[in-house]
Amino acid sequence: MAVPAAVMLAVALWGLHRGGMWRDEAVTYQVARRTVPQIWQLLHGVDAVHGLYYLLMHVVLAVAPGHPGEVDLRLPSVCAAVVTAGLVAALGTRLARPRVGLWAGLMYAVTPLVGHYAQEGRSYALVAAGATGATLLFVRAAEEREDAGEAGTEAGRGRRAWWWYGAVLVVTCWLHEFAVLLLLAHAGTLALARSSGRVWRGWGCAAGGVALSLAPMVVVSHAQSAQLAWLREPDLETAQELLRQYLGPTDGVYWVCLVLGLLGLTRLVGRRGEVTLAAVALPLAVLPPVALMLASQLTPLYVDRYVLYALTGAPLLVALGADRVAGVLGRLWSHGTATTPRWPALTLAGVLALVLAFTHQVPLLRQDRVPGTRPDDLGAVAEAVARALRPGDPVLFLPAHARGTELAYPADFNGTRDVALAEPASVSGTLYGREVGAGTLRRRLAGVDEVWAVVEKYALVSGYRPRLSTERAKLAVLNQQFVLREEMVIDRIALRLYVRPIRGGFG
Repeated sequence: MAVPAAVMLAVALWGLHRGGMWRDEAVTYQVARRTVPQIWQLLHGVDAVHGLYYLLMHVVLAVAPGHPGEVDLRLPSVCAAVVTAGLVAALGTRLARPRVGLWAGLMYAVTPLVGHYAQEGRSYALVAAGATGATLLFVRAAEEREDAGEAGTEAGRGRRAWWWYGAVLVVTCWLHEFAVLLLLAHAGTLALARSSGRVWRGWGCAAGGVALSLAPMVVVSHAQSAQLAWLREPDLETAQELLRQYLGPTDGVYWVCLVLGLLGLTRLVGRRGEVTLAAVALPLAVLPPVALMLASQLTPLYVDRYVLYALTGAPLLVALGADRVAGVLGRLWSHGTATTPRWPALTLAGVLALVLAFTHQVPLLRQDRVPGTRPDDLGAVAEAVARALRPGDPVLFLPAHARGTELAYPADFNGTRDVALAEPASVSGTLYGREVGAGTLRRRLAGVDEVWAVVEKYALVSGYRPRLSTERAKLAVLNQQFVLREEMVIDRIALRLYVRPIRGGFG
């Protein structure tokens, strides 16, 4: 467990400070810095699914020394990824043997998708840690309950194991509600293990408690489902892409891991009541993402990060397949010589193979740590604002969520005048603040001769017509009463200076 955890720590800390946050991280940062009552007010209208995470990050940023920044924002994800790598190793060790745990934990640590979310100021790495911990507790509970009698000390210990399993899974699901799909994976494991009714009853009680505790979030988040309107139905290509992310995005690593993963399925079903590693890993890797993809054919809900926790099943299957190969090689060694097989040498060979896979994917890991590789880089936009704008300059955000740059980097907007803002985000209980009506905005803009606009690039496309009247008024006034004098484009955001034309020229 210690070796994969140490490797994960090194990978996660490498390039942790990218020099800027992207918009999802910026939301975490600005929400977590609000007061608890302000966070509670926000959750009634938006982002309830991340409520527990925001409260956790509120505590983290409150105790961070000095002025908290992007590194403090990402450290909980780093720690969660380290814990998950150790827990993956623990699962492999418990259900197979130590070298399987070592290989699986190391493979998890060097997977590029894992390294990506280990450096994200969002909840997904924490959800993966909770889900893997819950799976380890599930295995323990299932084994103890299978061995226990109907009464006595053993039965009591089995009930306590299910209680701990349910408690950890409740917290995990409150970090992100789609972690509840882990219950499908565990039900699949019990089916493959042909577990007794006693085990099914223990798991069913725990699962019922999880579902019941999650009901309030489901109700509230369903009312906020418009937040996911940007999603599209996943297709076969989506599933293939997820498989590549699980096993390795480069061809060489992918095909080797795919073959080893299939070999890992050779002992999927053991004795009646026996929980095998393959019976845990296969449902974990397959059932949550498949269930979410199928549900998304009716209402789009799928994003790969929502089922990041399911990735832990893939390295377990691959390590199990590698162990099958090592066993064959060991028997061939014993058959051809008078000596016993050199198991430490085989274990080391597996580690060296993982080192080779890691070096093969280093360019991907390095590219992921370059500023600007996320969908946008709000830090770069804020730096451009600080260079170009002066105190007192009017600023217009189009659409309103472009204000996320200012909320994440308020110092770079110091002294500027937000023309459209009616009520700040923290006071209004919204993510980006409440804006004035179209008429008020027109009156405010009538009194300025130039205005800086922070604009999402898609809002500049011909034919773009926003739904809100204030957003339409922004476009109309800029296009009809001002002309563009200067522009800087940074990723998906344009910083534009508009000036009001004067008869006889601009002067």
